Amino acid sequence: MRKIAVINQKGGVGKTTTAVNLAAGLAQCGQKVCLLDLDPQAHASLHLGLTLSENEVSIYDLLCGDAQLQDVRRWIQPNLAIVPASLDLAAAEMELAGEVGREVILKDRIEMDQSDFDFMILDCPPSLGVLTLNALTAVDEVFLPLQPHFLALHGLSKLLRTIELVAKRLNPQLRLEGIVLCMYESGTRLAAEVSRDVEEFLKVSTAQSPVWAKAKFFQTKVRRNIRLAEAPSFGQSIFAYAPNSHGAEDYMSLAYEVLDVDGDSIPLAEAFSAATK
Repeated sequence: MRKIAVINQKGGVGKTTTAVNLAAGLAQCGQKVCLLDLDPQAHASLHLGLTLSENEVSIYDLLCGDAQLQDVRRWIQPNLAIVPASLDLAAAEMELAGEVGREVILKDRIEMDQSDFDFMILDCPPSLGVLTLNALTAVDEVFLPLQPHFLALHGLSKLLRTIELVAKRLNPQLRLEGIVLCMYESGTRLAAEVSRDVEEFLKVSTAQSPVWAKAKFFQTKVRRNIRLAEAPSFGQSIFAYAPNSHGAEDYMSLAYEVLDVDGDSIPLAEAFSAATK
């Protein structure tokens, strides 16, 4: 099973959109996917139409209680499940602060789970606290969504150092797999300049640590698309909400890249059709 954390401490860069729609795209490609919502805002859960009542278990009960993954997991469609979040998760940072081994709680819960998934994708909060550390300790790969904006590099070196520190002390398998450009506008000079700057930054940085030495820019660039912004309000992935949109096309292309396959080898129209059923 490939375990991927989608992370960026800067908000509004397409992190949750990428986590949800990449998970949905992989599911449409026949992969069995579990999405974990680690953000107290619960946006990934809302994106897929889940709003928990006060007494329903969530990922909070997984981290701070005795619940197991199978107790919390909800199936969205045949190949896609989610472990939802609720606002209770905001208290987890404080409750876990004095807990021994707090960084490995999620890793232990995942290792205890007997379910057979091809992918586990974690939507992390826009911070570098205990929840994000749990995610980085539990996964092998990190995907970093970036908006092509001059502030995109702000905090990037701190995030890379955090990944390196977790790899050194808690999770030797951890690596930065790649960067996904989101909200991309190909016709603008700004997008081209920032893309070039980030690529140069990455080339220089790769020599500094084996943790991100093989990191790459994904060839897929997720274009700015109003359908991607609308889909969460309908509680649907982009494939269910607007299967013929640029957003659906881009995230399916990203799913193909993650699977390392030629897009022509998977019937795109068939995948979109399945998403709308």
